[in-house]
Amino acid sequence: MFDDDHLVSSAGLVPVMTLATQTGLSRLLEAKVHIAAPRIKSGAANPSPKLTTLIAGMCAGADCIDDIDLVRSGGMTTLCCGVYAPSTVGTLLREFTFGHARQLEAVLREHLVALSGRVDLLPGADQQVFIDIDSLLRPVYGNAKQGASYGHTKIAGRQILRKGLSPLATTISTPGTAPVITGMRLRAGRAHSGKGAARMIAQAISTARDCGAHGQILVRADSAYGNRKVVLACLRAGAEFSLAMARNAAIDRAIAAIDDTAWTPVSYPGAVRDPDTGAWISDAEVAEIVYTAFASTTDRITARLIVRRVKDARFPDALFPIWRHHPFLTNTALPVAEADITHRRHAVIETVFADLIDGPLAHMPSSRFGANSAWILCAGIAHNLLRAAGVLAGGPHGRARGSTLRRKIVNVPARLTRPQRRPVLHLPSHWPWAKAWLTLWHNTIGHSPPLTATP
Repeated sequence: MFDDDHLVSSAGLVPVMTLATQTGLSRLLEAKVHIAAPRIKSGAANPSPKLTTLIAGMCAGADCIDDIDLVRSGGMTTLCCGVYAPSTVGTLLREFTFGHARQLEAVLREHLVALSGRVDLLPGADQQVFIDIDSLLRPVYGNAKQGASYGHTKIAGRQILRKGLSPLATTISTPGTAPVITGMRLRAGRAHSGKGAARMIAQAISTARDCGAHGQILVRADSAYGNRKVVLACLRAGAEFSLAMARNAAIDRAIAAIDDTAWTPVSYPGAVRDPDTGAWISDAEVAEIVYTAFASTTDRITARLIVRRVKDARFPDALFPIWRHHPFLTNTALPVAEADITHRRHAVIETVFADLIDGPLAHMPSSRFGANSAWILCAGIAHNLLRAAGVLAGGPHGRARGSTLRRKIVNVPARLTRPQRRPVLHLPSHWPWAKAWLTLWHNTIGHSPPLTATP
């Protein structure tokens, strides 16, 4: 029987949302998000606690508006004060417009800065920081979704047209750390991947500086972002770039001008050496040439064009090797092989997309474009919050997937009791990850910031 008012389904929300309070999430929402002319006056009231309820639900695994009931059952309402119903939160989301979504994006950036000050999210940021940008196409169905249109996506290596909405995201990471989200923007499905990328990169670089990235910043992206606006945005902000370039006649002439003796095998992780010759056994080879991009414009940029070539698998029995070339433009000073390996690690942003798709972005829950824009930004805040909680839990949780953190840290059942009116959570005995859970608990509950020095 479902009759126990003292059972808690997600005890890990207590330290996670305590961390959100300590980093000023509610205060930022209250200060930044303001709907001046709502369609439904009562629906737009108190946006801060309503959005906090939504973010808490996402941390617990909510992937649609109705799933916010996760934080309203049993003893959850006692632990999480001021919880709102899904219908109330949905009414607020439908009030969002493009401008309101930009307000929420400002909350995402400033909250990430606050998290970085509270948790060591980016160790080694004084040496090297990577900013990655990419987009994905989330499928939607039916004719009621605003902004839904057919866009190109790749499934099983094939380009297909699919109806959906296209979020654009930027992330920050350092060598050996999991990336955190610095910005997200929802666009129509047919929007070009590079639309609005230059501005988002400039904002991401500024956010990285605010997070303590005093070292060199490298912006990485695929060929959809290898354009003049993106390169100029990187140069104006003092960041290096490593951008894949779309093939054209000028690029092909530069590749053809590379001397045959300039190609060297690249030692990718997992490659082995030939025991007889000592050379790396790898199908990939890299070379570089000086190249002037955007030569027909006033913004000429001369940099290194690094080309990776691999044997075309469609012609395994060809008399002479047939190569496929993958060029990218960079102004880094790294050796050619190391520059190629560093560029290919841009794929780390796909792990963020996998986390979001396995969580809040499993669906685009509303028919209104503004509501879905607010939804993806709350998903970004929840992602960063879980990432910070994983770092505080220690061990492998600092790089764990979002679903892993929800399973081991957040969605832990408990019984709430009040001996002598003191609330106590009784968690399962022999919980396999009790040590990490208690580490997170002690790093959040009762934590006090360092006192300001007085003369």
